[in-house]
Amino acid sequence: MTSADLTSHATNRRNVVAGAGAIAAGGLLASRFTGTASAQDATPAGEATPMVSGGVPLDPQMQQIVDTLVSYEAPPIESVSPQIARNLPSATTATIEVLSAQGEPAFEEIGDISHILIPGPAGDIVARVYAPVGAGDEPLPVAVYYHGGGFVIANLDTYDPSCRAIANAAGCLVVSVAYRQAPEAPYPAAVDDSYAALQYVIENAGLINGDPERVAVVGESAGGNLAAVVSLLARDLGGVLPVHQVLVYPVATFAPEGEQTESIEQFVDAVPLNSAMLEWFGSYYLPDPSIATSDPYVSPAIADLTGLPPATVILAEIDPLFSQGEIFAQQLTDAGVETTVTTYEGVTHEFFGTGAVVDKAAEAVEEAATALRSAFGTSA
Repeated sequence: MTSADLTSHATNRRNVVAGAGAIAAGGLLASRFTGTASAQDATPAGEATPMVSGGVPLDPQMQQIVDTLVSYEAPPIESVSPQIARNLPSATTATIEVLSAQGEPAFEEIGDISHILIPGPAGDIVARVYAPVGAGDEPLPVAVYYHGGGFVIANLDTYDPSCRAIANAAGCLVVSVAYRQAPEAPYPAAVDDSYAALQYVIENAGLINGDPERVAVVGESAGGNLAAVVSLLARDLGGVLPVHQVLVYPVATFAPEGEQTESIEQFVDAVPLNSAMLEWFGSYYLPDPSIATSDPYVSPAIADLTGLPPATVILAEIDPLFSQGEIFAQQLTDAGVETTVTTYEGVTHEFFGTGAVVDKAAEAVEEAATALRSAFGTSA
């Protein structure tokens, strides 16, 4: 990427197509890796055999989490029903176990947690509100947060570590939205709920001691898609735009083509997200596959991106979504949107919430927090 507004830690990104070393999320045998699965016995990461995914070596700290996740021997997500998949272990499960083995607390301390009900198009939407440590009486800026899970699995608890970290690092309230999920509620249910939640928070921020003039959006994976889409909707429907959008390895398109497919091919068997899972998620989320190439609120990569809020795009090198995220960041820049993109090397999809174990995740959270504080006009 050549724009002066773009930065990257991956200046020497490898263009290696995946060969051996196949793993499905949460679940195939460790022997399918180039490496071993033994981190849950608290073996120092530096003593483990380095894993390789798609020709790229894993960061040793990331490897501890991947090792632990693989050790659970759960069935591959793409081989089971959504109802079963929702009960399989996640990267959060593995992170908590690694922390326990290290004698560290499972959760980052937070100032306060509460819950609100937001009126939605199909009934009330539950949202969890995180206040940072040391929050006083003054109204705080707000980050409306959308969790990942491919629009099908995961919940507020799965992404609780990310919300705690953002609240403390950015000194803001985080409102985590429990939008409806497929297949029970396919597209556009998640989009409708997410947009309703954003506009409600902006209009009623005072009810949670938030500042309605300083509301941003943050999303991971499927949530990154939703954060981008609600920004598009706010522009198109005449709503109030967020002041910033933090997009962490976002789903930019459900119909990747050309260069967008490079990382899908390279990291076909990565953990915790593999290429088959992308198709599995899409099969449940999209009521009609053809809308992937025609509806910009499904695939924001095909949208007119002009007039959107500044964006911070955070990518993982070992991720089938890497290529489309990198291209989407360039599309935002080309549309005149102030955009910064950073790729963190040697880490996988879902790394962002692992900052208690993975230093690069803590750096990514700090990058997001710095962007949010700048947008909010607050200091560290």
